[in-house]
Amino acid sequence: MTTFFKVLAIVFGILFLVSAGLQFNDPDPLVWIIIWGLAGIIAIAVAFNRISYTIPLVAGILALVGFFYTYPEKFEGFEIGAGDMNNIEEGREAFGLLIIAIVMLLLAFRGWMVKRSKV
Repeated sequence: MTTFFKVLAIVFGILFLVSAGLQFNDPDPLVWIIIWGLAGIIAIAVAFNRISYTIPLVAGILALVGFFYTYPEKFEGFEIGAGDMNNIEEGREAFGLLIIAIVMLLLAFRGWMVKRSKV
């Protein structure tokens, strides 16, 4: 794994773990602590070549499905007080899942390319 992707995976792994720690005031904290925590653990494991590229691939696909499932019917932004709080909360959760999906799929693609070049 090149230095760029290793640093990228570590940085996002740390950011995901910090995000897990910030979920204590969420209406459903346990679900989001698990989601962000697993994303952080997977990213750090990828950085140190401890798991196959299929794990971040599956995590990325699940996060992308979660994005479409969680996306509110009427997106009203992220700012509190700018609209219905439920829509804002769902929008934040959906885009958090989209960030996880993008990072996981990028790491999976990189792992697939590395594996493919060795064959």
